[in-house]
Amino acid sequence: MELHPLTPDWEFVADTVMGGVSTGALSRGRVRGRDAVRLQGGVSLDNNGGFVQVAGDVATSQDLRDWTGVALDVTGNGEVYDLRLRTDDLTRPWQSYRTEFTAPASWDRLTFPFAAFETHKTDTPLDITKLRRIGVVAIGREFQADVSIGAVHLYR
Repeated sequence: MELHPLTPDWEFVADTVMGGVSTGALSRGRVRGRDAVRLQGGVSLDNNGGFVQVAGDVATSQDLRDWTGVALDVTGNGEVYDLRLRTDDLTRPWQSYRTEFTAPASWDRLTFPFAAFETHKTDTPLDITKLRRIGVVAIGREFQADVSIGAVHLYR
């Protein structure tokens, strides 16, 4: 497998932007022996909320049409999370391309073919050449999020 690193400028976002009360934080440091970005928090459904996430803009000089998908080096607490992509075609914050994964207890590289991403609240097909943002989201049910990302790559 050939890899090309992506380096998102990670930031923390929670449902508080729309009145929710979920709490959490992004931290950077060593997780299970590896440098990582870590999302921890409590997802609450109160006040029509229900998510915490780390997301970041990505820039690459690569022709993305030449790549098969996204590879994520990840570890966590065994919970289910979303991997979300956003492109320049999406104009609303609730629109995305998404797929789910379970965060493994030890570091693993998970691969997500672009074809596996489903549209959410858009009819626009995924045009990977317009990729601009990637996110890992704990969403939709009350639970404690704990997921760490060691690296994000394009793969083929």
